[in-house]
Amino acid sequence: MIDHISVGVSDLERAARFYEATLASLGLTRLVTRPRTVGFGKAYPEFWINLREAMPPVAPESGVHICLRARTTAEVDAFHAAALSAGGGSDGAPGIRPHDRVRYYAAFVVDPDGNRIEAVTFPAE
Repeated sequence: MIDHISVGVSDLERAARFYEATLASLGLTRLVTRPRTVGFGKAYPEFWINLREAMPPVAPESGVHICLRARTTAEVDAFHAAALSAGGGSDGAPGIRPHDRVRYYAAFVVDPDGNRIEAVTFPAE
C-alpha cells in the first residue's frame, strides 16, 4: 500500500550518517544521493531523507512515527543499538509488546532531528 516514505532533516550529512548506520541493520543501504535528498532501500529507495535547513526539531508530542519491518528480533536489537551509537536516542528499548490483538517485538528510536522511527517483527513465540 505504501511505496515510500520521507522525513525532513536539518543537516543532510549528519542525517545520512545516522541513517546509513541505523538502516543497515535492516538491510537498507544508501541507493540515491542528490543535493538535497538521500534515498535508502533494498532494491529501490523506500526511505528518503530531505534537507529542510530551517526545520525546527520535531516536537516529541507530535505523535508521528514511522515503523520499519525487521525479519528477526536480532535485527530489532541491532537497529536500536546502531541508532544509539550513531547519535540517536532511545524512545523504547527492544522488547516484546503484548497487546490484545497481536504480540510483537519492537524498538523505538529518535533521530537527531526528533523523527521517531520504530523497527518491528512478529516472533512466532
